Amino acid sequence: MSILSEIQKRKTFAIISHPDAGKTTLTEKLLLYSGAIQIAGAVKSNKIKKTAASDFLEIEKQRGISVATSVLTFQYNDININLLDTPGHKDFAEDTYRTLTAVDSVILVIDSVKGVEEQTEKLMNVCRMRNTPVIIFINKMDREGRYPIELLDELEEKLDIRVRPLSYPLGMGKSFRGVFNIYNNTFNFFQSNKTRVEEDVEVFTSLYDENLIERFGDSAKKLRDDIELIDGVYDHFDKDKYLNGEQAPVFFGSALNNFGVKELLDTFVSIAPMPKPRETTSRMVEPTEETFSGFVFKIHANLDPKHRDRIAFLRVCSGKFERNKFFHHVRLDRDLKFTSPATFMAQTKSVIDDAYPGDVIGLYDSGVFKIGDTLTEGEVMMYKGIPQFSPELFRLVRNTDPMKSKQLEKGLQNLTDEGLAQLFVQDMGNRKVVGVVGELQFDVIKYRLLHEFGASVDFVHLQSYKACWIKYDKVEDIDELQRIRGNNLFKDKHNNLVYIADSSYALNIAKEKNPKAHFLFSIEHNTGTAELENSK
Repeated sequence: MSILSEIQKRKTFAIISHPDAGKTTLTEKLLLYSGAIQIAGAVKSNKIKKTAASDFLEIEKQRGISVATSVLTFQYNDININLLDTPGHKDFAEDTYRTLTAVDSVILVIDSVKGVEEQTEKLMNVCRMRNTPVIIFINKMDREGRYPIELLDELEEKLDIRVRPLSYPLGMGKSFRGVFNIYNNTFNFFQSNKTRVEEDVEVFTSLYDENLIERFGDSAKKLRDDIELIDGVYDHFDKDKYLNGEQAPVFFGSALNNFGVKELLDTFVSIAPMPKPRETTSRMVEPTEETFSGFVFKIHANLDPKHRDRIAFLRVCSGKFERNKFFHHVRLDRDLKFTSPATFMAQTKSVIDDAYPGDVIGLYDSGVFKIGDTLTEGEVMMYKGIPQFSPELFRLVRNTDPMKSKQLEKGLQNLTDEGLAQLFVQDMGNRKVVGVVGELQFDVIKYRLLHEFGASVDFVHLQSYKACWIKYDKVEDIDELQRIRGNNLFKDKHNNLVYIADSSYALNIAKEKNPKAHFLFSIEHNTGTAELENSK
């Protein structure tokens, strides 16, 4: 079978949202409709003890939130779907940003009660940077929330994208009757607390169908008026605009009740893009090329704590990946082969023999991979665009059990390789600082160090404002930094020089006193020395 025919059968996307919008619940219901799972677990319910299939870390099960991206591979209507369920919590946003580099499209979940929230806007900004196609699912229509047209206006205003409803709700909360599919003229009747995947759908000839009026009375007239208003205000759906990231189709439903999910999934399979070309340090790579290439966007240690395994998640970008075939690790300039490549349903693994562009596969990793690494069939190039940002919070690491120093070193190495945090060292590694985006990450690191590696630590507050990577041509360019500010200079995992400023004033003075040095707030996860990018 040709590579092109395989590519045409693949869709790779991420689900993103503000915390508690229902992202992980929607993920489960998509799996339910596909037949990948038989019973959906409640993410937050004391009555239902099952936990969400995509939340597999013990701390996720305890807190009822996603703190790491889950990779889920399943089939629907003969299409191979790679679904990446991302953390919604802002403290783990960097994991989500990296994940968005590995997908071709996105489903954005909006809470109908709360509307567009802060984290939603930030995630949408990342999508717009790459012109990523977006489908919007307005969730929780079974609750009393905002009026649908009000929500649509807010989406356009705050997310800076044109929207086009492809379905529209009749009522909300206690009066929620169901969703009208605008293009198929079908009505899906809402049933509360549905536990099985089934549809109660009735077909109408149009919004003026007598049966529709007889069924809903005055509510049918309100539905007709709203949809006619939508047709007058919003552009008709244009697939090309969607694929270019200029227009977002919108669906309404209730993920918890398995409602409105099928329309979303069917439309996604129909319109979502196939794997697309990707940029490298030397050229654009087409997915239809015969030679294999791909990049690592995520690393996860102890996916199965019983086996202490470490998995590198690789997005296949071109050609065909084959089990037991040697591929070239560009950064290390080494050829490697993989005896047990796998696809995933969260922590459940299935060994595969081959993979094609769009697929996300797991490679057992003995420590040779870092985020951003590229595999090829010999060509020297690195995939671009995998970000690493300056952390916002910093803590000194204090080992509370010196007998477990080796376990601590291994744990910090693994967790920072995953991208969960950044590690900065000083004095030949004796002074360690962990940098993160949000406070909750420290809790997760502490928990995982103890339960996965047997290392016990405390985090001591460090007076800090911002970490900057320092780029310079000659050592004389940073003479003042080394003489006066040496206590604030660290090395990152790639041995890059990093300045952790105490305050914005200290940072400005350092820039003034070292005019030939460049102070940078982001780097690319792609080479051992890191390709440094100018900050704004």
